[in-house]
Amino acid sequence: MPVVSQRSQSVPLSPFRKLIPLADRARAAGKHIYHLNIGQPDIETHPTAVAKFRKLPWQILDYSPSNGIDTYREALRDYYARFDVAVTADEIMITTGGSEAILFFLLACLDPGDEIIIPEPFYANYNGFAHMAGVNVVPITCSIEDGFRLPDPAEFARKITPRTRAIVITNPNNPTGACYSRTALQGLAEIVREHDLYLCADEVYREFSYDTELQSILQLPDLDEHAIIIDSVSKRYSATGARVGALVTRNLTVRESVDRYAKLRLSPPGLGQRLSEIMLQDDGAYLAEVKEDYTARRDTVFQRLQAMPGVYSYKPGGAFLLLRPVSYLR
Repeated sequence: MPVVSQRSQSVPLSPFRKLIPLADRARAAGKHIYHLNIGQPDIETHPTAVAKFRKLPWQILDYSPSNGIDTYREALRDYYARFDVAVTADEIMITTGGSEAILFFLLACLDPGDEIIIPEPFYANYNGFAHMAGVNVVPITCSIEDGFRLPDPAEFARKITPRTRAIVITNPNNPTGACYSRTALQGLAEIVREHDLYLCADEVYREFSYDTELQSILQLPDLDEHAIIIDSVSKRYSATGARVGALVTRNLTVRESVDRYAKLRLSPPGLGQRLSEIMLQDDGAYLAEVKEDYTARRDTVFQRLQAMPGVYSYKPGGAFLLLRPVSYLR
């Protein structure tokens, strides 16, 4: 019998998906399941946009351009301007969810055996994508005692080797909810400029920064050739199934390299892009309500944890996650 590849057998399992069969069996046995294994919002997908989407006239669901529908990329340009991020539509590459954007970044910017430095705890699927690209993840540990803030730039510098090609962060962080200050990001910017590295920021939780305004790496000066943003509509509009993400960079060479992979897979999801474009048209009230809801949930969970004897927690500044590591039970 033919054998499958060693690569397919050694790739890390998604920690989010491997629990699904267990949950399905438990549900079939009549148990109620609370899914804490995956970030699936229970908030309704933008209702007004969905209603408009259902009325769209179309006869043929054709391929979209490999870098995304022009009008959607132009709408995203205006969306980023709300956050004081100035980009052109050509600097936005539409992808099949944020997942494909991560993989495209790794394939376009790193070779097998190269290294990326990532503050931990980090989004667990980075391990799987790095394995697929033959890239080594070098973690740098953050601490719950200081709210999982970024380590000092000197600590990042000590992790750099001749194979280091990038520093990767998630801001606001998944799974800690930490939001990184402009000062902290400027420290990373100095490191990547000094060592000629990429700085890739996964900003999919951009709207959910509760106590301070989000600081994007594309707001930092003198970083145009280094900065790459990963984005997605999944959490923003509670539209995880749309599978529409983006890779945003002012670096033309990176965009040209990403476009080689984008053309090979032909096009990102057409229906998802059309829905996403409609959601951008009138999202102010919707996003404000969602943020208010998540803020109240964060405060409630934090207060309840703080009231539990022997439990140590912290108040996350963003996203919709909160860690309570067992090792920190007192």
